[in-house]
Parts: sequence; C-alpha cells; structure tokens
Amino acid sequence: MLTLAKSDSGRVTALRDNDLEGDSMQGAGGKFGYERLDRLIGAIYEGPMESPPWSTALQLMREVLEAAHVTLMLRPPSPESQGVMINTGKVNQQATESYETHFFALDPFVRLPEGDVITAEELIGKQQWLRSAMYQEYLRPLNIRHLLGADIYTKEGIECRLRVTRPHDAQPFSAEDKDLVRFLLPHLKRSLRLHARLDYLECDRQLHAGAVNRMLLGMISFAQDGSILELNQEAQRILAEKDGISRSGSGIALASNQENRELQRMIRQALSGSVAGEGPGMVEAMSVTRPSGRAKLGIVVRAIPIGKWSESKQRPTAAIFLRDPESSGTQPSHEVVRRLFGLTRMEASLALLLAEGLTLDEAAEQLNVMRNTARTHLRSIFCKTGVTRQTMLVRMLLNSVVSLG
Repeated sequence: MLTLAKSDSGRVTALRDNDLEGDSMQGAGGKFGYERLDRLIGAIYEGPMESPPWSTALQLMREVLEAAHVTLMLRPPSPESQGVMINTGKVNQQATESYETHFFALDPFVRLPEGDVITAEELIGKQQWLRSAMYQEYLRPLNIRHLLGADIYTKEGIECRLRVTRPHDAQPFSAEDKDLVRFLLPHLKRSLRLHARLDYLECDRQLHAGAVNRMLLGMISFAQDGSILELNQEAQRILAEKDGISRSGSGIALASNQENRELQRMIRQALSGSVAGEGPGMVEAMSVTRPSGRAKLGIVVRAIPIGKWSESKQRPTAAIFLRDPESSGTQPSHEVVRRLFGLTRMEASLALLLAEGLTLDEAAEQLNVMRNTARTHLRSIFCKTGVTRQTMLVRMLLNSVVSLG
C-alpha cells in the first residue's frame, strides 16, 4: 500500500507502508534504544512459547514505558466468561476479579479502532473520563490515573486489548510512548495469530493422543537420530514392565537378541525412509516374545516422511506402535454403551462383561442375577443391536466407538 506525502517544496512523494514502519522504528529506537527495542520484539515472538504467554514481553514493555501495569486481555471478560488476562506489575487479585465479574461492563474504554493507540481521556474527554464510574470506583482507588490502550483484531476472530497504566504522581503518556506501542502492535498481532495456530494444533494433538490412549495403543516417536522424543501412557506402562521390551539409553531394546536386531533394522529403515520423504510412510511389523510367558506383544514401525519445508531434526521421523493383547485397560463408559445401542443399564453392564471375555454364566454371577434373567437381557441386546450371536456382539462392541468414551 502507498501513502502520499508532500515535501516542503510541494512535491508529492509515494511512501510504502514499510517505509513508514521504518521511520517509526527510527523514532522508537532513538528514544528507547535499539538494543532494548530488539529485546522487546524478540520477546513478543517468543511469547507464544511462554506460560503465561508474553509475560516477558509485557514486563519489558512495562519497564520501557515506566508503567505501573501492562495488561494483555487475551480474551476480554464478557457476561458469559471471565476472560483471560495477563498482568504485569503489582497485581491486586481482588481488583482483577472485580473487573472480570463487574467493572468490565462499566468500562467505556473498549473496542478501540484497529491500529489506534489512544488514552482514555482522548477517547471520551478528560472531564467525562474523570467523572466515570470506571475511574472513580475502580481505577482511582488503585492509584491509576493515566490509561493508554490499543485493541487488536484478526480475521480469525481474535479480539485482544492491550492496556498500559501509570499512577497519579506520574507524567501522562507522551507522543513517543504512543509511537512505541503503535510500532509494536503489528508484531504483537502476528504473534497472537501464531499463538492461536499453536493452540489449535495442541488441542488437535491432545484429542488424537487421548483417542490413542483410550484404544490401548502404545506409541513411541523417534527423532532423526533415533532417540526417543515422546511416549504415551500405554507405551510407558509396557516399557516399565521390562517384559521383553525396555528402554535402552535414548532408544529401546528387546530382550531377545535376534528380535532386537530385527527391530533395530526396522527402526533404521524407517528413519532412512522418512528422510526420502516420498510417498506414504513405510510400515513394518513384528511380534515380541515376553520372558514371562505372556502373549507376545505386537509392534508396528512406521516412517514419518519429512515435509518439504521441514528443517528441525527434533521432529518425529519414525514411530513405533505397541499392542499388548492381554491389556484390560480402561473400562469403556457404561453410559456411552447404553446411549449408543439404546440399552438399559442392566443390558449395558451385561454387554460390557461379555466384551471383557466373561461367559454368560460368569457375567450373571457377577451381576448377581439368575442365568435365565441374563439370557433374557441378552436376547433384548440382540434385538436392539441387530446381532444374533454372542461372538458377533463382542466383535461389534470392540469395533465400535465405545473404547473412545
């Protein structure tokens, strides 16, 4: 985008937006120092990886602006939610809760125009602001006199509020202070969008990880150098038993030398296949003998091809999936089974016991009912699920979504 500017001689000059941003940087850098400015911008982009996010950047901003507080309302309070606020400076928890539950509705300093950096007095007038309930009942008792703000909106629907305060004995915010905040806003907006994307990916990851855990599938991911990156709960349980498979240094090893050589070959092959990055990830499988005599573990090794633009070596490049055929794991949700197939509570209990491998007589005894009563419930289950044999019922339950509940 171009902006037209007129020189002293009257000549019209076209300035690009990045030229204007460069001018703002020179002004901000001149007063606040390029080194401090560089640290502040760096902290903004590292903010999404902090907890709470942007805590370092907000603290640096508070120091640079000589402010009492710098607050980022990541999700502004509303009648439906208390919102999410990140505060720096001396924070009064009771005051924060008062704002989240009451004073946010009285705050006239909201929904500022995109890109504007403005004080409350400039927005609504000095006398009107000083007479407002927000100032008289909330800010004044907290020794807050000067309030500077800017709001950020994104196309993803994000609405954030940045607020900076100073006490009564401090100077009002200067034009240079506003220039600094105005210069930082685009960087903060980009960082907010990155944070939203990372948050989405983390939610998606947790959802899939939870589903894998519910299906009693162990999963181990490996970096490009063959070291373990992550293990889920089921994989940790299987490895902790040290029954045929265990951790060895930064990787894993099998108790049987022959089987271990085969596993290491499969892992090396998967890692080399991931580097090629062509087509779907290669898959190999094997079984693992357990010295205890229990049923063999099943192992699948899969390559995870590296994406076209991937550069990190600390990303999953191969994965191992483990299945323990004797693992009983977590009991499927009784309520999910009942709702899924339209069963009564007694019918759902019987169906789950049969899915665990119990005979009808064993299930009747555990439910403390007569065998004929159990058979009556079973016929009702057959009618509701559309199956005709007990083995078909068990197979349906095991292959349904009940394990995810």
